[in-house]
Amino acid sequence: MEYTQLGRTGLKVSRLVLGTMNFGPQTDEAASHAIMDAAQASGINYFDTANVYGWGENKGRTEEYIGSWFAQNGGRREKTVLATKVYGSMNRQSETWPNDDKLSALNIRRAVEASLKRLQTDYIDIYQFHHIDRLTPFEEIWQAIDVLIRQGKILYAGSSNFPGYKIAQANETAARRGMVGLVSEQCLYNLAERRAEMEVIPAAQEYGLGVIPWSPLHGGLLGGIIRKEFEGGRRASGRAAEALADPVTRGRVQAYEDLLDKHGLEPGETALAWLLTRPGVTGPIVGPRTPDQLASALRAVELELSEEVLTSLDEIFPGPGPSPEAFAW
Repeated sequence: MEYTQLGRTGLKVSRLVLGTMNFGPQTDEAASHAIMDAAQASGINYFDTANVYGWGENKGRTEEYIGSWFAQNGGRREKTVLATKVYGSMNRQSETWPNDDKLSALNIRRAVEASLKRLQTDYIDIYQFHHIDRLTPFEEIWQAIDVLIRQGKILYAGSSNFPGYKIAQANETAARRGMVGLVSEQCLYNLAERRAEMEVIPAAQEYGLGVIPWSPLHGGLLGGIIRKEFEGGRRASGRAAEALADPVTRGRVQAYEDLLDKHGLEPGETALAWLLTRPGVTGPIVGPRTPDQLASALRAVELELSEEVLTSLDEIFPGPGPSPEAFAW
């Protein structure tokens, strides 16, 4: 496994990030533990989760699975760089009340204590803001984070789904307080969705944040979806189905699969390998539902794409171009 430094921190993290979103909704506790064991044995040391994962009536279940895995000891927690998130309400829809969500100091304080309990640990390496909060000022957010850092309950703060200007606002506010600020940004970024190249990734690079792309296969669109349909396998759903309904997108995906067939490459592994070539990217998040899916993701780290393939991929899925020229579109 390859390792890199996370932004401007001293943390050494794996070039793949284990996403745990499927633990609970699609993968039971025993299988989740098996995947985490396999990931750690392969050298993946960066695990990502969120307090709301488990979803619906089962919010928090994913963190609980990770906590029960840590409780088996064997150095599991010590070998893991643990990231979780705060923002969404943890209550049932009928039981919401003011201050039970978003990034108020009160919710941050309550949320971190609840996550620590579910995760069965006394600290979180990277505590991430799951979305921007348009109402809470960053002065309040950083005051709450500063308290948690001083208490030893978190080490760093990160963001998720932030636009470039919010990354700048957050870190400028932190700098005025003498704080490190955000150290990572999780953003939607893949071959089929490259708008992060316009502002988010340049802002992250300017402020020294590690970039952690989520949905590297764009909901399965880049995982050989047309081939699977043709072979009678799982049909596209969700984001992938919506995208394939557009003839232009379907044509690009077909060209993508044809290109990889020509070069003897697997679509999912290629999409991950492409992200690993992108400037500023620390490592994409992979969310395996089975050990076999994890094994496929691991092969991507060793895959070297030729210049011919990289050029062809840019032709099929052109990016927006360099900023600020991209804004002339």
